[in-house]
Amino acid sequence: MSDLPKFQPLPPDLNEIYAPSAPRDPTRQIFVNRDLNLAHIETVGFDMDYTLAPYHQHAMDALSIEMTVRKLIENKGYPEEIREAKLDHAFIIRGLAVDKETGNIFKMDSHRQVGRCYHGYQPVAVERRRELYSGAPIRLSSKRFAWIDTLFSLPEATLLAGVIEHFEGAGRPLPWSYTQLFDDVRESIDEAHRDNSLKAVITADIKKFISRDPDLPATLHKLRSAGKRLFLLTNSEWSYTDAVMKDLLDGALPFYKSWRNYFDIILVSGRKPQFFTENAPFLELDANGGPVGEALSLERGKVYQGGNVRDLQRLAGLAGETVLYVGDHIYGDIVRSKKHSGWRTALIVQEMEDTLRLTQEHRGELHRVDALEEMVLRLDHDINYHLTLLKSLSRWTDIPGGLTGPESRVIEAARDRAKAELDVKRDLSRRTLAELETMEAAIDRVFNPYWGRLFREGNERSLIGGQVGDYADVYTSRVSNFLSYSPVQYFRSPREVMPHERGY
Repeated sequence: MSDLPKFQPLPPDLNEIYAPSAPRDPTRQIFVNRDLNLAHIETVGFDMDYTLAPYHQHAMDALSIEMTVRKLIENKGYPEEIREAKLDHAFIIRGLAVDKETGNIFKMDSHRQVGRCYHGYQPVAVERRRELYSGAPIRLSSKRFAWIDTLFSLPEATLLAGVIEHFEGAGRPLPWSYTQLFDDVRESIDEAHRDNSLKAVITADIKKFISRDPDLPATLHKLRSAGKRLFLLTNSEWSYTDAVMKDLLDGALPFYKSWRNYFDIILVSGRKPQFFTENAPFLELDANGGPVGEALSLERGKVYQGGNVRDLQRLAGLAGETVLYVGDHIYGDIVRSKKHSGWRTALIVQEMEDTLRLTQEHRGELHRVDALEEMVLRLDHDINYHLTLLKSLSRWTDIPGGLTGPESRVIEAARDRAKAELDVKRDLSRRTLAELETMEAAIDRVFNPYWGRLFREGNERSLIGGQVGDYADVYTSRVSNFLSYSPVQYFRSPREVMPHERGY
């Protein structure tokens, strides 16, 4: 007898047992990699930049590049000519890697194998790409490579590619090594962040650079009303944090006098990812952002600087999986918090709204690609069957003593039919593959003319797509997408299927 449990049978049409819900805007959905029950979440923490505060990417890129070029010329002795480099702001996407030794920029799959690769704006030939990268998987921890894993890091790769193209595209040698150029660009961008010259421009015209999400205040209020504590943990210093958060939240809801009233704990200059790996103390700050002294407790209404995750959990009484941390940095926010604290994680991927919109607009073509891939698999099976059949029929002619005339004619007729069917299948396979390659290339160009879809590289997940799947419990395009869900929502991940479990 079967040991399977007995259940009351469900109606054949499962639509009979539930009413369909209202359609949800696909660009505002929350996607689930690992089951997450918000009813078990007692505390929700938030990063600020690119999480609570969505930036206008083109304006930010243009400002960062302008500041960087100025510092390269004034502080590093670069020629004024670099201002003339034509930059394609659509060229760089998150999830690329820079080879500082060759100046190449490439995209990897989740196995760290290099796929598409560019030098300046020119594609690197397949043979050269294989020569450089076909060995062991790329180790991004090597000093040779730089990982473009945040939206803040897009400008440095944009500038690198544009300067290389400006010189080498005109047939002139680059005046610096690729490593020096990249390191100088990164150091100049970092300096613009450190000396507050970049942030001074932003805070002088916040609306030009930061998008105020009208649903954010209600989202935070909804979580608080459900009894959850909220905390802010940002790497930005107090003065910048205060300016940005005032613009985002002050005056939005009548029962919150200040943005600070939305949060039970406010932590600035957090130095993530070191916040999760080191033991810096918390410093209490006064109203002007000056240090008062080391904090022995974390109180509502006060602001703290620095600190570390162990003291945060001890002083605030936080317990591992009862905390959900929401951030945009796959490494600094998501990977480190999960590995060092056991917090649950929600990744904000700002560019997903465009990705999802394009996916909806081209779902017919994407379904056609899926159908073509399935057809290629079936045709491969049929071709292999007919090749095997032809070999088997050929062996009959080698039987000791030979075949009789009638037997030979039967075998020859069978071979002719198998060969004809093989030719038909091969021709159909060639045409199917040609259509598949054409459609995949066209779809990739829609998403990005250089790199294709953010989360895919060829038939595999891209490296950043793999990281999102491995470390983000849920991911979505903006914090306010939680507003459409219950504070006790059970986010259930789709059933994961291994290749041998498909097709039954």
